[in-house]
Amino acid sequence: MNPLQALVLGVVEGATEYLPISSTFHLIWASHFLGLAQSDFQKAFEVIIQAGAILAVVVLYLPRWRQKISLFPKIAASFIPTAVIGLLFYKIIKDVFFTSDLLQLGVFAIVGAVFIIYERFFRPDLSRPAAAITFRQAILIGVVQALAIVPGVSRAGAVILGLMFLRVKRDEAAEYSFLLAVPTLLAASGLDLVKSAPYLLHHLGDIGILAIGFGTAFVSALFAVKWFLAFLQHHTLTSFGLYRLVLAGAIIFSLAFSHP
Repeated sequence: MNPLQALVLGVVEGATEYLPISSTFHLIWASHFLGLAQSDFQKAFEVIIQAGAILAVVVLYLPRWRQKISLFPKIAASFIPTAVIGLLFYKIIKDVFFTSDLLQLGVFAIVGAVFIIYERFFRPDLSRPAAAITFRQAILIGVVQALAIVPGVSRAGAVILGLMFLRVKRDEAAEYSFLLAVPTLLAASGLDLVKSAPYLLHHLGDIGILAIGFGTAFVSALFAVKWFLAFLQHHTLTSFGLYRLVLAGAIIFSLAFSHP
C-alpha cells in the first residue's frame, strides 16, 4: 500500500462510517478498484483508520457529554444485543457475505430501495426526541444495528431507520447512532486489534502509512458528522437511497465490462 492509497481509504472510511451508506461496503470496493488484496496489513490498516473515525465522534461530543448523559443507559442497552449477535454470527457473515460480490451489491441496493420507499410512502411524523425511547426499544435498536455485520446494510443506516420507525427526529436519530457507534466500533476494533497486534509490532516501518490513514479518517469523519447533522435537519434519506442504487448499478456495469 502506498501513501496515496492510504489517503484514499482513510477518506473513504471517515466519510462513510457515520453516513447510512455502509463504510464496510465502500472499503471493500475501494480496495478492489485500487488493486489491494486482503492481507494482514490491510486488516491492521482498517482497524487503525476505524480508530480515527471513532476518535472524531469522541472529540466532537466530549465537550458536551453532560448534555447527552441521559442517553448513555439506553445506548448501553442498545450495545448489548449488538455485541452478542455480532460475536455469534461474525464468522458466518465473514465467510459468506465478504466473499460474495453479488450478495454485497444486492444488500446495498435493497437497503437503498427501503430508504426511498419508507420516505416516499410512509411519510413519518418524526417529532419524538431520542431520549424518549424506552429501554425495550433501545434493545430493539441494538438488534437492528446488528444487521450491519452484513456488508452493505450500514450500521448508521439501520439505527437511524429503526429510530425513525419509532418516530424519533432524523437528526436526533443520527446523533444516537454516532454515540452508539463508539462502544460498538471500539469492541469490534478491539477484537481485530488483538488479532493484528503481532503483525503491527513486527512492521513498525509501516507507521507512516498507518498515520496517513488514521489522520485522514479522523478529519473526514469530523466533516462528515457535522455535514450529516445539518443535512438531516432539512432533508430525508431519499438521496442516500438513490446514491446506493446508482453506485450499485455503476459497480455492476464496471464488473460486466471488466469480465467479458
